[in-house]
Amino acid sequence: MIEAGWDIIVVGAGSAGAALAVRSAEKGKKVLLLEAGPDYRSAHMHQAWRSPNPIKALLDPTALENLVWAGLDATRTEKQEAAPYWRGRGVGGSSSINGQIAIRPPLEDFDDWVSWGCAGWGPGDVLPYFAKLEDDLEYGAEDYHGTGGPTPIYRMAQENWGSVDTALSQAALAAGHAWAADVNAPRAIGVSPYPINSRDGQRVSVNDAYLENARDSSTLTIRGDALVDQVMFAGDRAIGVRMIVDGAVVTAHADEVILSAGAVHSPAILMRSGIGPSGQLRGLGIEVRQDLPVGHGLQDHPMAVVSIPLIDEAGIQSPDDRHTNVCVRYTSKPGAPVGDMMFVSQNQNVVAMANPDMRALAGAFGVWVNQAYSRGILTLTTSDPVDHPQIHSRMLSDERDLTRMRDGIRDLVELARDPAVATITHGSLDTENKALFSVLDSDSELDDYLLATVSDVQHATSTCRMGASGDTDTVVDPSCRVLGTDGLRVVDASIFPAVPRANTNLTAIMVGELMADRIR
Repeated sequence: MIEAGWDIIVVGAGSAGAALAVRSAEKGKKVLLLEAGPDYRSAHMHQAWRSPNPIKALLDPTALENLVWAGLDATRTEKQEAAPYWRGRGVGGSSSINGQIAIRPPLEDFDDWVSWGCAGWGPGDVLPYFAKLEDDLEYGAEDYHGTGGPTPIYRMAQENWGSVDTALSQAALAAGHAWAADVNAPRAIGVSPYPINSRDGQRVSVNDAYLENARDSSTLTIRGDALVDQVMFAGDRAIGVRMIVDGAVVTAHADEVILSAGAVHSPAILMRSGIGPSGQLRGLGIEVRQDLPVGHGLQDHPMAVVSIPLIDEAGIQSPDDRHTNVCVRYTSKPGAPVGDMMFVSQNQNVVAMANPDMRALAGAFGVWVNQAYSRGILTLTTSDPVDHPQIHSRMLSDERDLTRMRDGIRDLVELARDPAVATITHGSLDTENKALFSVLDSDSELDDYLLATVSDVQHATSTCRMGASGDTDTVVDPSCRVLGTDGLRVVDASIFPAVPRANTNLTAIMVGELMADRIR
């Protein structure tokens, strides 16, 4: 048994959990931070994950050991078989293995949050915490940015962009998209350099940014290789957690338990604790404590690509060349939500690199549905904490997403036909993209193609949705408290009412920062 007397137990040392634990410890709270994966000092991170190009690590089996959840699969659409779903494991969580994209959602996302019952999460509430977490090297002096925060943010100079970055920028500008130098500025729409969370060309995870400098704190204890099974209760009050450490069952007690294990594992812990859909829990022999829609509402951004076979001089010249530097946030049509779609450059096609038969130098343009409506589901298959939940993302199951993706991929093909792309292309785009180009003129055939081929972009959210207490979709209230319980909260991307119109890492860190101030 781990000693009692903690003020807070935080489960999960990823983007939200690391920020929440460190800031809470700074306020004098005695915090135990538990992580299912390994705990390690920044200097001991596998060097492949430091690279500006995460594909370097994805192709290195030694880098994947321990830092990526093995055996975790998901079906993206109803027409696809289950395939690996990349989620980070170990201190830093997915911030240790992601694409190092430090992009914020448009502030309109948080107007939506408030309209969905998330009082206290409006633009004016969250903006100070986005500023607090960052050290923006270029725009830090702006009143909507920050300097001196834990997360360094820079943008690659255009002269150092990859060939696909430059081609997408030129093609999009020629097509009428505006230039937006800072995609994190309010109301920024158009072609933008990606903000990147790295320093001197090296990844900075939340382990580096938050935990490393807090390890000597007398109020913070970090314990790795602690797989939390479930939350323990006295009546309706959470009093601690039960975990597996070195094959033994261990318990720890605290005044408050906070799950920050991410959109996959926070709902799994809740369900094993008897909080979730009653029928599913009873079917697994789990006693129902609260009947809540845990695991429902899963979202991610579905992405489709146009492959660009690159001439040798236009391809990646070094394994450490950055894989992407440019995005185009745009609005699909008049009256649509602002910035509901996104084009991205891929100097090295992440989708192609998962297939060893593809050209090593293949680039791509990608398009994803930035404001998604489709909802998936995450369910337990057993009550054993070693067994992963089952994930059905159900991407493009909402007609609004499918329609916009259909239009988006056709627009992307037009961008790929721009003369700027022709100068870097080896051979024929039509040959490289034969399956896609052959169905472009048929809505039904294109829909089938998209449903069979879209990928996720590792932005899982919304499996423990925050909202008004009386709403049937709500799992946590606007203070992140699990309904029907005391002393139990969820603070991570699983509480987002919807996937943001951006990569999710900065928003997850923001949630941890904000809640550290709000938890008394």
